[in-house]
Amino acid sequence: MAPYTLMAAGVSLLAKSFSVLSCTSALARFTSVLPAAYINPVRCLTSQASGPPKRPLNGYMRYVQQQKPIVTSLNPEIKSVDIIRKIAQQWRTMSPEQKQPFQEAFDRAREQFKVDLERYKARLTPAQLQQQSLEKRQRLAKRRAIRKKRELTNLGKPKRPRSPFNIFMSEHFEEARGVTTQAKMKSLLEDWRNLFSHQKQVYIQLAEDDKIRYKNEMKSWEDHMVEIGREDLIREQTLSAKKKSSAKSPAAKKGTKKAKATAVKKASEAGKSKTTRKTMKSTSAKTVSQRSTKKK
Repeated sequence: MAPYTLMAAGVSLLAKSFSVLSCTSALARFTSVLPAAYINPVRCLTSQASGPPKRPLNGYMRYVQQQKPIVTSLNPEIKSVDIIRKIAQQWRTMSPEQKQPFQEAFDRAREQFKVDLERYKARLTPAQLQQQSLEKRQRLAKRRAIRKKRELTNLGKPKRPRSPFNIFMSEHFEEARGVTTQAKMKSLLEDWRNLFSHQKQVYIQLAEDDKIRYKNEMKSWEDHMVEIGREDLIREQTLSAKKKSSAKSPAAKKGTKKAKATAVKKASEAGKSKTTRKTMKSTSAKTVSQRSTKKK
């Protein structure tokens, strides 16, 4: 059995060497067509069966990948952020003809990515496809939340009021026990629980004052959002309160008009009754005078 085992191992090793050689020859053929910056020899030797294929880099990112080592070697004292800015400036000044090779490489990689993605999806079960769809929706929702938070920060939305414990923690965080942030927060929580009620009352009052600050700042901020036409950023409770107040105002106006009409009607009726009484008095006086004349 030993010679057979050795022979099988030799055959498998020979097959692996042939596969590596074939991969290397394929790389040599592609290198003759594309620049060396577009070729990644590691991807040919690795398998992507465990996960989805990676999206290809666009033309600009391919240019950054190519130029970053060159710019870094020429400017070793510059920070990475400044290097990227320098490369971006170079990309903006390039002509469409100079950008074309990078864009063509991206187009070819994108077509190959579509083929690899379809092949990968064909191997998935319906449950795995559903899980991927759910994860994609979660990622999109997280991105939307981050963008909205950034937009609200840029528009100057007031910060939410702090709780009593948050105020206590911010005041005593530096001298808290522990080395890590988590250890410090744990020790502060223990200290907070051990405080007497009259000691906590100070921070409770500060939290109430912070609520009043937040309420006033939010009112002025929402009024400003209405002025600039961003009613979509106003809280639902504020919108419902405004709708209720606007709904009540026409009813109040109607009630005022009705009360005025009723008062006018009563006044006219009172005037008519006075006129009727005067007429009746004059008529009765004439009747009495006529009767006295007849008697004489």
